[in-house]
Amino acid sequence: MLSYKESLKILRKTNALLEGHFILSSGLHSNQYVQCAKLLSHPKQAKIICASLSEKIKNNFDNIDIILSPALGGIVVGYEVGRQLDVKTIFAERIDGKLTLRRGFNIFHNSNVLIVEDVITTGKSVSECSKIVKKNNANLIGYACIIDRSDNERVIKDKIVSQIKLKIAIFKGNEVPEDLKKIPAKRPGSRNFSK
Repeated sequence: MLSYKESLKILRKTNALLEGHFILSSGLHSNQYVQCAKLLSHPKQAKIICASLSEKIKNNFDNIDIILSPALGGIVVGYEVGRQLDVKTIFAERIDGKLTLRRGFNIFHNSNVLIVEDVITTGKSVSECSKIVKKNNANLIGYACIIDRSDNERVIKDKIVSQIKLKIAIFKGNEVPEDLKKIPAKRPGSRNFSK
């Protein structure tokens, strides 16, 4: 398994973890920004990270029948972990703002389901996936992700198996530290919002 330091090196090398001054889609400021899609655009590096995560999953969970991932971020990670563990993988996608199974995907009664995501921050998407598992009378055996950014404010309270746990500082606009104010702010991310 990869160490914390080795994982961090890969995230930085692929620009999945950036350092600077960022204004997040929430309007909050941060000195780091995570974009796991950048890691996943490098198959060899993603394979290495997912292999290490798969080892951790094997050490923590038994008898996985299905891996369920929320679209969009979790699809590639779920697929690669499922490929490495030789476990069926499916994903939920948003229809009218709600995660749901489509494309003929189903979860069988009493099957053991592991929810896999790229990054868990608030836990909202994986929590929605857990409701799908319960609705199908299946067993939620746990959660796994590449990057766990969650804190005590997260929606889910269950254990998360992650490749790396990151504590990223965030600041309200009027609380930005002086050293961070000196760095020109960038607005990364995939959501459109105005200044």
